Amino acid sequence: MLTGGQLAGLIVAVFWAVLVAFIALTLLKLSRLLGEASKVVQDIGDQAGPLMDDMTRTVKRANEQLGRTDVITKQVAGVTQNVSAVTTVMTSVVGGPLVKAAAFSYGVRKALGGRDGDGDGRNHSGRPELQARPSGKGRR
Repeated sequence: MLTGGQLAGLIVAVFWAVLVAFIALTLLKLSRLLGEASKVVQDIGDQAGPLMDDMTRTVKRANEQLGRTDVITKQVAGVTQNVSAVTTVMTSVVGGPLVKAAAFSYGVRKALGGRDGDGDGRNHSGRPELQARPSGKGRR
């Protein structure tokens, strides 16, 4: 039979054996997990290079397009200035005489046409009507 010390030693030995087996299984699972994690990191690293190259090409193309857009914007600004200058010239060349011609035709039409609705341009006394223009003096 076993004495009390031998039984205690046997229990401690079994406990240590179970503990070592549990730690060994845990370390085995941990090593598998680390192996899978290293594979994932390696795959990401392998894919990161081409991805960075694609991003670099995309950024270069975007910069080229922005450069072209900048040139187009500058050209549009030049065209806008030219159109403004042409508009100013056309206004001064055509606008002045056109306004004078319109004013003259308006004056002729008023002189020939009636003002009181009967078409003869005379008031009831038989004399032509004269419309007084405000002089601007005495206004408040």
